[in-house]
Amino acid sequence: MSSPVLSFGHDALKVEIRQDPAGAPYLAALAFDGNKVEMLPGQPLVEILTVEEGRYHPSERLGLSSVGRRLRHVAHEVQEGPRGVEARLAMADAESGLEVELRLSSPAGTAALNAVASVSNAGAERQTLLAVTTLSARIGTGSAEKFELASGANDWLGENRWHVRALRSAAPDLALAVHGGQEARSGYVARSKGTWSTGRDLPAAVLANGEDGFAVAWQVEHNGGWRWEVTESLEGVALGLSGPTDIDHQWQQILNPGETFTTVPATIALGPDLQGAVAHLSGYRRAARRPHADNQKLHVIYNDYMNTLMGDPTTDKLLPLIDGAADAGAEVFCIDAGWYDDGGDWWDSVGEWVPSARRFPGGLGTVIDRIRDRGMIPGLWLEPEVIGVRSPMASVLPAGAFLSRDGVRVREAGRYHLDLSHPAAVRHVDAVVDRLVEEFGVGFFKIDYNINPGSGTDWDAHSAGEGLLRHNRAHLAWLDSVLDRHPDLIIENCGSGAMRMDFALLSRLQLQSTSDQQDPMKYPPIAAAAPMLVLPEQAGNWAYPNEVMDEESIAFNMATGLLGRLYLSGHLDRLSEAQQYVVHEAVDVHKELRPSIAASTPSWPLGLPQWDDAAVALALDSGAESFVTVWRRPGAPELLDLRFPALAGKAVSVQTVFPSHLTEWKTEWNPAAGLLHVHSASPAPSARTFRLTVEQ
Repeated sequence: MSSPVLSFGHDALKVEIRQDPAGAPYLAALAFDGNKVEMLPGQPLVEILTVEEGRYHPSERLGLSSVGRRLRHVAHEVQEGPRGVEARLAMADAESGLEVELRLSSPAGTAALNAVASVSNAGAERQTLLAVTTLSARIGTGSAEKFELASGANDWLGENRWHVRALRSAAPDLALAVHGGQEARSGYVARSKGTWSTGRDLPAAVLANGEDGFAVAWQVEHNGGWRWEVTESLEGVALGLSGPTDIDHQWQQILNPGETFTTVPATIALGPDLQGAVAHLSGYRRAARRPHADNQKLHVIYNDYMNTLMGDPTTDKLLPLIDGAADAGAEVFCIDAGWYDDGGDWWDSVGEWVPSARRFPGGLGTVIDRIRDRGMIPGLWLEPEVIGVRSPMASVLPAGAFLSRDGVRVREAGRYHLDLSHPAAVRHVDAVVDRLVEEFGVGFFKIDYNINPGSGTDWDAHSAGEGLLRHNRAHLAWLDSVLDRHPDLIIENCGSGAMRMDFALLSRLQLQSTSDQQDPMKYPPIAAAAPMLVLPEQAGNWAYPNEVMDEESIAFNMATGLLGRLYLSGHLDRLSEAQQYVVHEAVDVHKELRPSIAASTPSWPLGLPQWDDAAVALALDSGAESFVTVWRRPGAPELLDLRFPALAGKAVSVQTVFPSHLTEWKTEWNPAAGLLHVHSASPAPSARTFRLTVEQ
């Protein structure tokens, strides 16, 4: 029988760890919201794969590691405070000499548990790590039949495509009992590819057990290589969360005696269902963010790129856009790509980041002064990690300042990639940022990232993956240092849309561009699903009205940004008075809703949106009231039933908050069923945002 090792927690979450008498310490129970989920022994908290000793059973899994199975409890300590609780659990494998410290922390008020593991070589011989999980655990005691898996896929222009399926459809019944109770050799795996952390799979997901009434959400918090996997044995379903691995990312790490390796962070959150678990994960994300004034102010941003200048700014083109943005109520004006280009073909010549004299005959400063005179914070687009092959900086910086393989610089799409673990690379990007801030008073940077140069660099590294992890961590340290020097600077995270939409970056930066999608009909499912991965107030959803749109189409477009971080573009100066009214009203409403958005948790009254759904809905609950945006794309039914189970049995008033002057959609609240019946008389495409208030 297993023996208790450690119990800790707070009012929102209780954690119990026990020692398996035949194996390693394991996560035995999680209690939250009046529920308790118990786990059987057999799954070590940390799995360690080494060259010297891999798995004890043939497999492609991160689990089943010989070292992990031999870990034994050595010591532990718990620290409690008003902001939460942290536990440190020391474990050791006497045979290999590897020691592990697992740090588990939970912010007060959230049913979320963050984990980081450190592996030290206390033996006499070197060890070569091939994979180390940040956290491994069983998820309840039920078989796969009890679970649904919600996981997401990403692509340029097609971000945040979430799918909910029976776990059994992803992990077939292999009749393990017939085969002597052996472990399955694989499972459902999601992983990153190259340097785009979210270029394919998403590093967050949810397992929901409707029969037993609980769900577990998780995220791996890394801006490079990561992997998560869901596997099955006779004892139940297990979860493994990891940073880079040998099998996925060409990563290995040599640990000489006395050396330590620390994993990337990961977090799990619990709730009674998917939306409850995501709510607690959202609470964790807010608690774990870097403090910044913009986290509450949520400035409305105008950017000249999308469906507007498309990387071709000039003084003459920008001045009317500046006036149009200011009149609409924008608080930041960002000059996007091209401001540094004198030749007209800048893709493979970037790197110096010096303003163009041809584009701005009077100097870039005159344009920035106009932005400031109109009451807005000036911003610039920047892609600091790349150097074009035609850039003078390509021959100025030393070889070690670039990602390379076998001594050759990695070249991708006409660009080289800086290695920010090299001091010369950091000096270069620091000088660029500091010069632009000091010379022009830039208060906002849109930091983009448009290439994926592969597995990393083997410069002064034993593997390409080790080199990439070193760069990834240096990149985060650089961002921290920039914000330390310029604490009021607002930084947007972008990467060919959202190809690098991970919490390692979003815990530091103020907002995320959710897509490069230029078709307003395609954007609603991207925007509506974004809060699965991004806080609503960080989700920079583009709205780019133009003069050929009718008022309903403009309202549809503006609604896409209303319950996130409204991110404006378009030739607002060309709009008619009636068109401007719709835009200005949307901006005013968004500003009114900002405090609620910044304290909200998301839900999806029509279910998580699918890419081709004709009707899409996103709701945000701020406690005192809820807001919901409903988009009707072509083919959507006129009558929709929106589910609000948390409001069932309550009297609720419903008010249209945007748009106020177009055809009214009729609404009827059904308290018994917790349903909002919505009837639209306006043709698609159209959208409305409603406020739901519980009557006292």
